[in-house]
Amino acid sequence: MTLSEWLPLRPSTIHGRDESSGLDLETTVTTRNPRPASSAKTHAAFDLLHDPLTNKGTAFTEAERDELGLRGLLPPRVLAIADQERRVLENFDYKPNALERYIFMTALQDRNETLFYRTVINHIERMMPIIYTPTVGEACKQFGHIFRRSRGLYISLRDRGRIAEVVANWPAREVDVIVVTDGERILGLGDLGVNGMGIPIGKLALYTACAGIYPGRCLPVMLDVGTNTESLRADPLYAGLLEPRLRGDEYRALVDEFVDAVTNAFPGVLIQFEDFATQNALSLLARYRDRVTAFNDDIQGTAAVTLAGLIAAARVGGVPLGEQRILFFGAGSAAAGIADLIVGAMVRDGLAEADARGRCWFVDSKGLVVRSRTDLAAHKQPYAHDHEFVRDLASAAQTLRPTTLIGVSAQRGAFTGDVLATLAATNDRPIVFALSNPTSKSECTAEEAYRYTDGRVIFASGSPFDPVELGGRRYVPGQGNNAYIFPGVGLGVVVSKARRVTDEMFHRAAQTLAHLVTDGSLAQGTVYPPLVSIRDVSQAIAIAVAEEAYRSGLATVPAPADLTAATRAAMYEPVYQSNV
Repeated sequence: MTLSEWLPLRPSTIHGRDESSGLDLETTVTTRNPRPASSAKTHAAFDLLHDPLTNKGTAFTEAERDELGLRGLLPPRVLAIADQERRVLENFDYKPNALERYIFMTALQDRNETLFYRTVINHIERMMPIIYTPTVGEACKQFGHIFRRSRGLYISLRDRGRIAEVVANWPAREVDVIVVTDGERILGLGDLGVNGMGIPIGKLALYTACAGIYPGRCLPVMLDVGTNTESLRADPLYAGLLEPRLRGDEYRALVDEFVDAVTNAFPGVLIQFEDFATQNALSLLARYRDRVTAFNDDIQGTAAVTLAGLIAAARVGGVPLGEQRILFFGAGSAAAGIADLIVGAMVRDGLAEADARGRCWFVDSKGLVVRSRTDLAAHKQPYAHDHEFVRDLASAAQTLRPTTLIGVSAQRGAFTGDVLATLAATNDRPIVFALSNPTSKSECTAEEAYRYTDGRVIFASGSPFDPVELGGRRYVPGQGNNAYIFPGVGLGVVVSKARRVTDEMFHRAAQTLAHLVTDGSLAQGTVYPPLVSIRDVSQAIAIAVAEEAYRSGLATVPAPADLTAATRAAMYEPVYQSNV
């Protein structure tokens, strides 16, 4: 519709004189009524109110309202941000379920990011399960049905050959962090196509809330290469391409073009690959990790948070990391990443690499990963050991007698009572990490883990579980959330302007996280710090990562005289800035 078509109709009378007859005439005609002229000041006022980075809503002061042309555009009373936060929490509590709370908080983020982050940071334990796991999983499934306002960049296979033009449409000229997905392996939910955009949006919200990356320098990206989920292609409200997934050389060329476009547009930007299927996750990490500043959170972030939990657990169970026998249920990219980082840590502690790998065992969808199998993908082969083949997890647990069981399978209930009891029968303090997300995909619940091990388990999960009362004792399960790792790693990279992200940085991050777990937390059975301290955790990890960047020669800016102060100064605080 053109502007002239949009303008409302208005009847008007035209006066004139018929020269041939000499008579005065009146003619009624219908014209389009133009919109009233508006000043540049009015446009600026509306821009302030509709830009989530600048909008303060009812917190604009009297002086700002006069100076900026906001007088009359807001209710007259000026409210402090604390009053606005109170209103947010009141409305948050009115919502009937987690998904409605997610929608409410997303709407707040879209209109006032300062207030959004102020609320999230001050109430992180309540907000994180809503803005990220487990609720984000349901939000992604419903993404096309709850869509309100676009956020981030959508790059599709139809943009081949002009992705740089698409990237140029992003209004910010400086970007520190990109989180990108192609939607094929969203949490444990599988191929959600373009609906997976909820993950980059949520991850970047955690970058800001947990580590203070400025929200205006964060960019979520969806690579829409189609979807193989028929129910999505049949959904009339699905917003993505209605075609099967792109594969092979064409897929790699599209990702290459994307990486080239964003690294040219935003030199030094950190790219986080998120929720790609195993084959693509591993191959893309190998392709780019030595070319650009990039990492894969599902592989490296999950590995670091798991390693940190195991280091902390050794303080409780008394079994050093190098003496653990670890059985993985699930053998995808996450399992391989965890095992590789654990092996690296064992080698640093003095174990030979072959011996370290021999302490890590995989069970995949067909059974125990052993050397005699001829169907193993390349990433499983280093962990294929000489052993008789067994077909199920219970048999593997009975045969191998592991000290640690790690679930990355997205199979709810895989850690049965028999499996947990077997682990407890051969270990005084068995370690069980059920890491699959969301909660509906967790290999077991916290209550099941404590009940079938008589409360002796050292337990952590990917999604949160409530404390468990058993035998008169209260257990507080730890959450092995990647949010303990990736925001701090990202902040360290941003502060040092590191050219690359290395495994050593993730080792440093894991060690730092483990050392921040207090004896009091361990006494409750928690192998991670409390979530309320996550900004302090992220700062400590960022310092460690930046130190490693300077030590290894990967930093591209001079080291500050006081790295701690420089890191803290780089962290965004959600407070309103004066506009006059």
